[in-house]
Amino acid sequence: MNIRKINESEKPPMELLLLADPSKMIVENYVNRGECFVAESEEQIIGVYVLLPTRPETVELVNIAVSDNQQGKGIGKQLVNDAVQKAKSKGYKTIEVGTGNSSIGQLSLYQKYGFRIIGVDIDFFVRHYPEEIFENGIHCRDTLQGYGSIISRFIIYIKTFFN
Repeated sequence: MNIRKINESEKPPMELLLLADPSKMIVENYVNRGECFVAESEEQIIGVYVLLPTRPETVELVNIAVSDNQQGKGIGKQLVNDAVQKAKSKGYKTIEVGTGNSSIGQLSLYQKYGFRIIGVDIDFFVRHYPEEIFENGIHCRDTLQGYGSIISRFIIYIKTFFN
């Protein structure tokens, strides 16, 4: 498997990106502002993530997605690892991450890397998405969002942003 940044003439893999975020408008917005990376195997794109600069020395890791037929093979772990290493090599000191309350697989993945949950943005998805989102039979309403230092053990501390 090879992970690379998409080139400017290449279209982002929208079908795959929309697995992680159902809003085409929101996905297009952050893809245009960030850097999109894809995982390829046998000339097929099987995974994707976006690094989105948010403030000086801060980047957000958004939209980690793996093709349905490739899930459970450790590709998500490799994408997270690659994202953290790329952010670190670009000189970022802080990385942000956010995921829905119903995103059980993602929550598990982040915690396996030592990510710590310390807050919730209540009703984030209710405020920002016109249609209700259900995932794993759970109403996706809130997002776990935050920041942390980029360190070799990939620990991200999640902080609440209340309105």
